[in-house]
Amino acid sequence: MTHVEDELTSQPECWTRAAAEAARHADALPAAGERIAVVGCGTSYFMAQAVAALREGAGQGETDAFAASEFAHGRSYDRVVALTRSGTTTEVLDVLEQLKGRTRTTAITADPATPVMAAADEVVVLDFADERSVVQTRFATTALTLLRAHLGLHTDAVVADARTALSTPLPEGLVECTQFSFLGRGWTVGLANEAGLKMREASLAWTEAYPAMEYRHGPISITTHGTATWMLGEAPEGLAEQVRQTGGLWVPGALDPLAELVRVQRLAVAVAAARGLDPDRPRHLTRSVILARP
Repeated sequence: MTHVEDELTSQPECWTRAAAEAARHADALPAAGERIAVVGCGTSYFMAQAVAALREGAGQGETDAFAASEFAHGRSYDRVVALTRSGTTTEVLDVLEQLKGRTRTTAITADPATPVMAAADEVVVLDFADERSVVQTRFATTALTLLRAHLGLHTDAVVADARTALSTPLPEGLVECTQFSFLGRGWTVGLANEAGLKMREASLAWTEAYPAMEYRHGPISITTHGTATWMLGEAPEGLAEQVRQTGGLWVPGALDPLAELVRVQRLAVAVAAARGLDPDRPRHLTRSVILARP
């Protein structure tokens, strides 16, 4: 078993623990009414997108999401939350350092022995969700679970769906597809983006991700026999039938969207295996991007 396989199968336990610990970290996490931004890089940026949509949708306050390199320093926030598994990502540390003494910051990380511990005002450490694999699975979803629980949006049903996602066979013919489109709505747009990234990282697959209502505005033109369109969350009316009419494989999101992402992680590993690739050694990637400073 690869590291990524071992780590992705542990997600139900990680989510349960994160949800149980959310109340203990409440003071470090955004309070209702605060104007906040969530920043990250790669997978963490896509989790930030999901958090932002969830929080605003819950009426908890205006929430923006940025790739750390694109953070809007001209805007005023009550708090900035940084998601960083490694605690060493250069762009994230740069944002935190520039905000020091001006804006309250919170970092959510997996490693307490890294520079982020001093860079942020407050730190939540999810070391039980740390990973050996370059390809992120459980840390990202555990951090999102912590924040969902903090917002009052996590239930035991999510964990049950994750177990179902791990035990149920993938749809027939899915691994053999040559192109994958992932669709989301609201907070699941970020999950769709992450699903596409996971497939690219682990299996070098051709993937795309879109807000579901945008799929008809051009992207559906690539859909045909041998392609798959996977919906994370509830599909817009009529879209499933339109995709099936093209000959493409439609994969409905029957589980909680975060559990659907677990199914995508499994698909990424399965496609990698079918192509003779090692998902623990993705091409051109490292566990953290650390840039040389001028």
